[in-house]
Amino acid sequence: LPSVYVSIGFTRSFRMVWQNTECALLDVVVVAMIQLLMFNTDLWWNRNLNTGTRLLLVGFIRNRVFQFVSKLQFAITLLWTSWTEKKQRRTSSAALIILNVVFFPLLLTLIALCALLSSPLLPLFSLPIFLSGFPRPIRSWPGPVGETAYLCHDTIYYQQMVPSLATALQAAFSSGSLGLCLPGAHYLCRFQDRLVWILVVERGYTYCCVNIKGLELEETSCHTAEVRRVDDIFETAFEYEDHPRKPSFNHHFGSILTPCTVLPVKLYSDARNVLSGIIDLLENRWQMKDDFIKVLLWMLVHHCYAKSKRTKSLGEAPKRESLLLMPPEVLSKTRESKDIQLSRSDSLSMESIDDWTDNSHLFDLESGRRPSEAQGSFPRLFSSLPGSVEDELEEDRLHKSMLPVLPALGTGKRQVSRPPPVTFSSHCTELLAVPRQWRMAIHSEAKLKEMGQIFPEDWFRFVLRQLYSSHLKDDHFSSLEDLMEDPALREVYIQAVLPCWIAMFGADHDLPSPGQIFRTYNGDIPWSTCMRWLVGKQELFQLALKAFRYTVKLMVDKASLGPFENFKELLSCLEGYENDWFIGLASEKEWQQAVLQEKPFLFSLGLDADKGVCTSRTLTLQEFPLPVGKLCGEAVRGQWANLSWEMLYATNDDEERFSMQAHLFLLRNLTIQAADPPHGSPVYSSAPLHVPLPAWYST
Repeated sequence: LPSVYVSIGFTRSFRMVWQNTECALLDVVVVAMIQLLMFNTDLWWNRNLNTGTRLLLVGFIRNRVFQFVSKLQFAITLLWTSWTEKKQRRTSSAALIILNVVFFPLLLTLIALCALLSSPLLPLFSLPIFLSGFPRPIRSWPGPVGETAYLCHDTIYYQQMVPSLATALQAAFSSGSLGLCLPGAHYLCRFQDRLVWILVVERGYTYCCVNIKGLELEETSCHTAEVRRVDDIFETAFEYEDHPRKPSFNHHFGSILTPCTVLPVKLYSDARNVLSGIIDLLENRWQMKDDFIKVLLWMLVHHCYAKSKRTKSLGEAPKRESLLLMPPEVLSKTRESKDIQLSRSDSLSMESIDDWTDNSHLFDLESGRRPSEAQGSFPRLFSSLPGSVEDELEEDRLHKSMLPVLPALGTGKRQVSRPPPVTFSSHCTELLAVPRQWRMAIHSEAKLKEMGQIFPEDWFRFVLRQLYSSHLKDDHFSSLEDLMEDPALREVYIQAVLPCWIAMFGADHDLPSPGQIFRTYNGDIPWSTCMRWLVGKQELFQLALKAFRYTVKLMVDKASLGPFENFKELLSCLEGYENDWFIGLASEKEWQQAVLQEKPFLFSLGLDADKGVCTSRTLTLQEFPLPVGKLCGEAVRGQWANLSWEMLYATNDDEERFSMQAHLFLLRNLTIQAADPPHGSPVYSSAPLHVPLPAWYST
């Protein structure tokens, strides 16, 4: 039997050296000091205990003493603040404090019992009435770690920052800047409107396992008060560390949060600005209509080139204008055999476009729609928005009912207008042409002439020149002169750009209102025949909506940074949007994908309903300093124990109960939010993350 004691003691001692080097070193020092100070060698310490058993006994006592001190600190803080904090002071506070002082020996005995059993000290209803909680694991909650959380749109921002934070934690644990990395340790990080809660679940040789939680971004009044206190603590500790100051008293003495260090973490900063003076300025909105054509032209040219390149790589013959290269007799027979319904689905008459107005409230989402649509005569326009499915047969019937028909002279039959055939000067020019189904027939010469006047000829040539010098030259295209001087290429782009321009801004020459710009950016575009035609071409619709959003961002940048001096600056700006930006809506799935892919910049347009103004939101990805503080583990466990008792046994789920109110020293509201659901409400909870530690850290 003595050999079993010796084996257990020495095995545990060697394991502690690997698993918990700091505490093992402290145990060895204490044993050595006792051995040196004990002059009587006939005591039971030397006679009955071997070295391994001594280390085991000292380690147990050391662990319980640390727990006792931590629980005593928690109890004294709760007692002290129940009187000094005005919002915590109750009519019964004085009586409870007197009782705790009178029965202080019993309180110490209770705390010692809790430390001996390693159970949490439970403050009943968060009042200075203490009980012994049920012994439970140090992570307090049953079930797998990170299994439950209340997911929302803000979850994605925590999910993006976790890998970078785990890397930063590895360096911080290795350097010792976060203190002893022990199981059950809690840490709190703060950046802008984000709060990160870190729990050390397990610690072993050269590794530790952590659980990272993200708290809600929508701040309540209690949440705001405690977060402001957290910011004050971190600012006091870190903001002036480079500027020596006179010694002063710690104004946050007694708080359960102790600032430790600042970690470099790669995450998104969130900047929100009011667009008053930008989106409501007449000059900016006039310029926006012209810029939209430039942006859409740039997108169409590059899209058509990329599409032709994919077709070429797949070995498919282009079919867009192949009929024009046939002999005349074959071409005429082919045209006669075409069903007239095909051209109906590809063309509309400009003369049937309905005017719409925007005379209601600035941001009224119902203004500018056809009365018949609001009354239910037509289905809601964006039942066929990207991502939804629409019955093609129903779409064709709707087209046939709305498309204008022109009488054919001398025949008495009805004939639907179609885009006139276009003959390109070369096959290479045809590869850059807009697909035929994306063109709309222009019957009115006035409309064609008007579009020719606003068509940016110089910009179109500049885009072709840049495309040729960067891509087409290597693909053995025809000469640049043939590409730029082909009038057919210009004509097909006018036929594609004009319906998109009218769908976004209307057929009249009125200036788009801020409300119209906001609705169009969000995809709520007023009904028109041209818009219905555009929605039927989903790929073109996506390009037009994307071009409109780029144009809004361009308007904001030009108002902030000034106009572009030449086409090169504009082209560089658009290429930057395409490569480094995601410009869309924060509620879109693509926005979340862009965050996870760590797109450098994200932009969205919003609305402040209270003030009635448009706002912009810009996310910027870069490395930011993230302050980290260590929380008193026993204070957290005690509050979680009371939460579990109050919810399960007292069945007090009132959201305004006293134990949920803000406590600037105990951070009670934040602690309850960090609990596992259903008691808490974290919006993100990671699976156990393995954080490797270098071998020299443990040895």
